[in-house]
Amino acid sequence: MAVSLHPSIDNGVRKGSGTFAGGTLVCKCKDRPVKVGIKGDVAHNHACGCTKCWKPEGATFSVVAVVPSSSVTVLENGDKLKVVDASATIQRHACTVCGTHMYGRIENKNHPFYGLDFIHPELFEEQGSAAPGFAAFVSSVIESGVDPGEMDGIRARLKEIGLEPYDCLSPALMDAIAAHTAKARMAA
Repeated sequence: MAVSLHPSIDNGVRKGSGTFAGGTLVCKCKDRPVKVGIKGDVAHNHACGCTKCWKPEGATFSVVAVVPSSSVTVLENGDKLKVVDASATIQRHACTVCGTHMYGRIENKNHPFYGLDFIHPELFEEQGSAAPGFAAFVSSVIESGVDPGEMDGIRARLKEIGLEPYDCLSPALMDAIAAHTAKARMAA
């Protein structure tokens, strides 16, 4: 039986419109859903195998992207949001009723990704946000219960749909982290 990577990519990666101007993320609640407004398109959209990211039921990976923190606004029912793990680097704000992670913020001003919020583009009411471009922390799905014997097939499927699998972030993001660290050391 084939592993479900994620509902939004299982049948292939849909290209973004190239003109996505933002939209509204909506949690899974039928009553009083949390709504979060996002201005502009997403960046660094990817499938993520880490054990911290929110995944829809049955999915092996999450699909997560970043947006500037300044473009994120809680529109409705923010009283239902709570940080999942206050000790985590990414402060994931989730709905206390359905459990959906609405956005994750890095509060540490010295972190390379400070100023960016992590969101799940499949929660947009609108279509057309930038498509996933790679898969990160692929080996971590083993920590979620995937049989290690399935990993070759998972990596092959990711490549087949156009997502290069990495056991870290993409090279461009790893370079950004290293550049931030080097700059901080030189400034010290």
